[in-house]
Amino acid sequence: MRAAEDTAGGEAQPWGEVTPDAARRLLLAAVEAFAERGYHATTTRDIAGRAGMSPAALYIHYKTKEELLHRISRIGHEKAVDILRTAARAEGGPTERLADAVSSFVRWHAGGRTTARVVQYELDSLGPDARAEIVALRRQVDAEVRGIIEEGVRTGEFDVPDVRGTTRAVLSLCVDVARWFNIDGARTPEEVGALYADLVLRMVGADRTGTAQR
Repeated sequence: MRAAEDTAGGEAQPWGEVTPDAARRLLLAAVEAFAERGYHATTTRDIAGRAGMSPAALYIHYKTKEELLHRISRIGHEKAVDILRTAARAEGGPTERLADAVSSFVRWHAGGRTTARVVQYELDSLGPDARAEIVALRRQVDAEVRGIIEEGVRTGEFDVPDVRGTTRAVLSLCVDVARWFNIDGARTPEEVGALYADLVLRMVGADRTGTAQR
């Protein structure tokens, strides 16, 4: 199953917290199905079949198809927040930390592209309450990147007239990697991460002299 093989910056996807094993298998099957067919075109029978289980077995662990999507989205967005928060709170100046944040976030979207496509592009399939929870996590993602850029502007390392707009552009670049990245393509997740980190530093007008390529 391709979704089970996806990685997040070289690390296994954080499905270890999903227990028991049957619930994890169903979640992985749902990731694969949602990414391939889209949420609305996927049935609970599709998911159960991919997991090698009966439709009735699915309802033991998840009351609805939306509950599966909600759990996938929450875990994925929590991982995204953790990736960016770790980079934002690391040692070094804004230039180095922004490069770290972008390269790590891009690697996650490339290495875990199947999961990332579901996490990033199925938000509107959630009901109001679940959607509100995920939107709050997205605001945290935005805040971590915006905080690094704001600090870079204050210290004079960055030349950014519109911090909010630039933050949105940076995140859009990273997220879009999940849509087009091909594991059999010319670049590895690490190479794409390094490329995008350099592009973003150019975007914010950073002095990249002496900054290690990520």
